Amino acid sequence: MKSTAETLSPTRVKLTVEVPFDELAPSLDAAYQAIAKQVSIPGFRKGKVPARIIDQRVGRGAVLEEAVNEVLPRAYEEALRENSVVPLGRPDVEVTEISDGQALTFTAEVDVRPEFDLPDYSGIVVEVEDAEVTDDDVEEQLTGLRGRFASLTPVERAAADGDVLLVDLLGHEADGTSVEDLSGHALSYELGTDGMLPGFDDAVRGATAGETRTFEFTPEGGEYADRPLTVDVTVSAVRERALPDADDDFAQLASEFDTIAELRDDIRTRLGRVRVLEQGMQARGKVHDALLGLADFPLPEGVVRQEVEEYFADGHAGDDAHRADVEREARDGLRSRLLLDKIAEAEEISVGESELSAWLLQNAPRYGMSPDAFAQALVQAGQLPMAISDIRRGKALAVVTSKARVVDASGRPVDLESVDAELRAAEG
Repeated sequence: MKSTAETLSPTRVKLTVEVPFDELAPSLDAAYQAIAKQVSIPGFRKGKVPARIIDQRVGRGAVLEEAVNEVLPRAYEEALRENSVVPLGRPDVEVTEISDGQALTFTAEVDVRPEFDLPDYSGIVVEVEDAEVTDDDVEEQLTGLRGRFASLTPVERAAADGDVLLVDLLGHEADGTSVEDLSGHALSYELGTDGMLPGFDDAVRGATAGETRTFEFTPEGGEYADRPLTVDVTVSAVRERALPDADDDFAQLASEFDTIAELRDDIRTRLGRVRVLEQGMQARGKVHDALLGLADFPLPEGVVRQEVEEYFADGHAGDDAHRADVEREARDGLRSRLLLDKIAEAEEISVGESELSAWLLQNAPRYGMSPDAFAQALVQAGQLPMAISDIRRGKALAVVTSKARVVDASGRPVDLESVDAELRAAEG
């Protein structure tokens, strides 16, 4: 097999591949066997039809087509290796010559990673928020904890944000046909959380027990997409939260501490740890954005277009503005992957088995699977290399972040090593 590579642009390459006919022999044999199992010819058992009979009844052209379809992927992969081409996206393949007894010739145009010089990422400076925990922060957390132990007391007044309502819903179309998905009985809901339907909170705010309010709701998707529906809400009860006192008795009820002072100290410590972790995440995000701002290189337009088309093919809908946002995100994501991949190569970053295991352990619960089952699913779907690439890019960004200067809003240096230690402690 012979192959050549022609650079069409900084992001696109054309491969021309010639496969001698004698190298097609194994694929031709496989094609005859496959067709023999598919056809029914009187006098011959399935799978036992001779090649000359297949040529007569089915046609030699069909055999050649089957063989070409079998050999093309392998020949393409070999041509990529011969010419050191790393493809991005799917190739556009065209068979330019195929005739019996002659060579198979085809071309494959494919997007590739552009060649570019890495920017100097050793002098990046970013600012993150302070990690201080105020008394108000502690009290807010304590109030939330008290809310989990609150009692509900019915009140004879208009509903206000923070009240827990008991409601019945009845949704129907313009012609009066009921909508089952918008109907429910004795639903408990905290007013002001915007956790129900759009317009629900505004409709029932100020209602009293026994009162019915009506509002319109137009779903954006599903069976009733873009069809205005009417929802009747009957408020059965308005209940007020009564928080327990923040005292030693509550501390003993809600925690392992004996006093409310000890509970407050623990909340402050936990919040402090969270703020430190947030600083680390914010630093990585800002370093990443700064890194992208330093890099300027052409992107493979075919890959960007493919990602946008796949997004909308999955059922997502939107106007031109939404499409522009999706395209911008696709460009930023692709630029990030290409840049971090090159940094990983320059820094000679690899992914060890323990790192892959830790990644599987961390991500498997998101899919409701055990780490072993998750790993097996990735292998079967051919996505394990993608997972390894994601880990490697994360390590590349960590290297860049370690070289950056990070300060908080008060101008104090942030020790990212201590952040990493906190993160490892939290994960472990």
